[in-house]
Amino acid sequence: MNIHHNARTCPRSRALLVQRIQEGLTPREAAASLGVSVRTGYKWLRRFREEGEAGLLDRSSRPRTRPRGLPGAWVAMIAQLRGHRMTGARIARSLGLPRSTVARHLKRLGLGRLKALEAPEPTRRYERQRPGELLHIDVKKLGRIRGIGHRITGDRSRRARGVGWEFVHVAVDDASRLAYAEVLPRERKENALGFLLRAAAFALGVFWIGGRRVRRAQQTRR
Repeated sequence: MNIHHNARTCPRSRALLVQRIQEGLTPREAAASLGVSVRTGYKWLRRFREEGEAGLLDRSSRPRTRPRGLPGAWVAMIAQLRGHRMTGARIARSLGLPRSTVARHLKRLGLGRLKALEAPEPTRRYERQRPGELLHIDVKKLGRIRGIGHRITGDRSRRARGVGWEFVHVAVDDASRLAYAEVLPRERKENALGFLLRAAAFALGVFWIGGRRVRRAQQTRR
């Protein structure tokens, strides 16, 4: 819902107006407390009594009837011709209608672009069967924090410069969905390569403990 930037009321303030009237204020007093006219106060009070809380919501500005609107048969013809991949200008010439009218109805039908006529591609899913066969890797750059920030102190005049960055390297194994992460000082190739080797070892169930390689039991995906 888009409320006009100069609107005096919104659903919450209208509910407050009704609440104040129910608590004993007159409609004039309640309207004055919210800075709206008495007529506006009576309007929202009437809608609340007729429709409840739903009556306090904004209503559509669309007219209830359109005597000069385009008949449904013409709209159906526009959709049919669009199905033959005809442009809006060509449809307008064929039916003797203004191009703006055809464009407006094509937009309402969701056929404003020709690609809307094409069937969406099916979702392609894949799943690796063996741990370590495919790793999804990403790096997140995070600024280091030194001391208490301005969000707590409210003082923006003091800034910690030259603190540096940290790089969170994350890998997720496609088969087992195991996640492995490290916080490293750099994101250069030697850091990324070392992280990749350790992440692959983790996904395969290999740990390095005291210089010895220990293989853990392979976990199955649930």
